[in-house]
Amino acid sequence: MATPVIMPRQGQSVETCIITQWFKQKGEQVKAGDLLFSYETDKAAFDEEVKITGTLLGIFFEEGDEVPVLTNVCVIGEEGESIDEFRPGSSEVKVETDEEEKDEFDTGIGGEVPDEKIKPVGDLKVSPRARKRAGELGVVLNGLSGSGPKGRVIERDVLTVAEKQPFITPLARKKMEKDHLIYNKERYKKGERVTSKDLVTQTDQISMDVERIPLSRVRKIIAENMYRSLHESAQITHHLGADARKIMELRAKVKKEMEMREVPNITLNDMVCFATVRALKQHSDINAHFRGDHIIRYRSVHLGFAVDTDRGLMVPVLKNAQSYSLPEFAIKMKDLAEKCQTGKIDPDLLSPSMASFTVSNLGAYGVEMFTPVLNLPQVGILGVNTIQSRPVSMGNGVMGFVPFIGLSLTYDHRAIDGAPASLFLQSVKEEIENFRENI
Repeated sequence: MATPVIMPRQGQSVETCIITQWFKQKGEQVKAGDLLFSYETDKAAFDEEVKITGTLLGIFFEEGDEVPVLTNVCVIGEEGESIDEFRPGSSEVKVETDEEEKDEFDTGIGGEVPDEKIKPVGDLKVSPRARKRAGELGVVLNGLSGSGPKGRVIERDVLTVAEKQPFITPLARKKMEKDHLIYNKERYKKGERVTSKDLVTQTDQISMDVERIPLSRVRKIIAENMYRSLHESAQITHHLGADARKIMELRAKVKKEMEMREVPNITLNDMVCFATVRALKQHSDINAHFRGDHIIRYRSVHLGFAVDTDRGLMVPVLKNAQSYSLPEFAIKMKDLAEKCQTGKIDPDLLSPSMASFTVSNLGAYGVEMFTPVLNLPQVGILGVNTIQSRPVSMGNGVMGFVPFIGLSLTYDHRAIDGAPASLFLQSVKEEIENFRENI
């Protein structure tokens, strides 16, 4: 029985999603568990899997289309089954007229299609049958030479071109005709597929060093949020270093314990975030949101932490972070990070308004100092840098090198002044330097 596949609803605030890639083609056999298509919301990207085994009978939307949630996207069933009843807006689907189905030379005087039946593409006139075949075979009509009466493009012109070029998706054809875009004809051969992401301008094509990379929806959202954050708040960053010997000793102990018995993998980042949560419990003025005419201070710590994924930067939220022991805290952090990597995170947990404070760690990349950008309406964000050895007096005139981890606190000066912000950063430093936790 033919079964429609709907666009899932990812979170209560999500109304539409954009299809980014189809993994299966119309007419292809699919089985449960296969990747069907990927899509993006304004917060994250996801993959949709096949739920039933059968044939992909029809696809209603192309890559790049914005689709309302709970709308039929495609249909899976047995070959020969009708899919018309599942087509979005099926009651309004246009039925082709008999005139459009006729050959281009079987109506009108002298065996020609009358001029009023020929739809132009720019300055080019195209017969109805040629237009239909172009859509089926993925042929762009712009620039074609017509062999029909008065230079019209007819079906055989389309078939001749289709034998030599790749299949061009409907969205790509539309963009090529509207925006005068092209694809690299040396790269794409017959039988291959050209999508809208593969199109470039004439200028880009001339310069072989240029690669045109369309922004994903997630990347656009990140860009918009960062721009808005910098223009709508008064951001200042303080930098400080913390003696990392305690957490490095605990990390070495964890590695040893992991070899001897089953304990969670507690990373240095887990420890720094754990220490930050403890410091936030002491400084509610930065565990807060700025709302223009008032400030919201949170009694609990809802910690956001940056996760780098193939789909872009995501910041999931560990709610009530202060309620966990260090091992529980590490397990929760790892679980949220893995859900971000696999695209299975709850979109509502990615909203900046869900977190009361954020931590962003670039230490693994060797970054010595940076300025993190606030996730509005949050008042603060802590940047964690790499560990560096610094000369320190060991007493009695002896100097030694001690590992220090860099901390960079960005805060909204509209909500908090420099002195209390510095006191919070000092508390994070002290929590790291005096780290104590049983594993």
